[in-house]
Amino acid sequence: MAHNALVGTAGFRAPRLGRPVAAPAAVTEAGGVVLLLPDGEVTSGRRHSVRAHAAVLPLGRRLVRAGRADGLVAHVVRYRGRGWNGTEARQAADARWAVSEAVRRYGDVPVCLVGRGMGARAALAAGGHSAVTAVLALAPWLPEDDRAAEPEPVRQLVGRRVLIVHGTNDARTDPELSYRLAERAKKSNRDTCRFEVHTDGHALRQYRDEVHALAADFVLSALFARPQSRPLADAMAAPPPLGLRMPLAAGFGRSSG
Repeated sequence: MAHNALVGTAGFRAPRLGRPVAAPAAVTEAGGVVLLLPDGEVTSGRRHSVRAHAAVLPLGRRLVRAGRADGLVAHVVRYRGRGWNGTEARQAADARWAVSEAVRRYGDVPVCLVGRGMGARAALAAGGHSAVTAVLALAPWLPEDDRAAEPEPVRQLVGRRVLIVHGTNDARTDPELSYRLAERAKKSNRDTCRFEVHTDGHALRQYRDEVHALAADFVLSALFARPQSRPLADAMAAPPPLGLRMPLAAGFGRSSG
């Protein structure tokens, strides 16, 4: 008998959604859903990382505060394990499951996938789910270019709004790889842009407030058609390379609070 691919092996549990972020009680209705996909590891047999889970919570809280009037709900996805593990692509599969679970819970509402590091790769891979409206990839981990292998897919992103944010000093995930992916995605999906955070590293800590403000701007405009900032609109409209190497200005978002 074939076993369910989402049932954990070697002691792992199935993926699940954490409690709604920054919600006082269980939420049964939503105007839109953000699914937060934590960072992970290239290869690992260990369970999901509590530390990586905690690292996405501040952004989740920021998004919920900004989108509360529109009924925004956010969940952190708890993976079966922290490893991508080659062709298993576990985190991508868990992300797709999470979108289907969000639809089951909340109905026909727009979903935005927000991923960090390996979670950003999962968000991009799972962006083709019919309920996904937008994808935000923060410092995405992507495999090195390999002429013998198929390139990272981008066709699934057609019809979605896509924002990639990457620190120029990221020592863990090469920013040039995310640029090349954005360049390929832009050819088939004009609603793609990429911001560079100069001198920041993988965790995007140095300009965290600016990154969170840009994320809120993107998510609320994508899910609820709120007006977007001029820099975001310009980045979406600009042809490569300008719209894919848009600098994130220090102090972005402060004037609007």
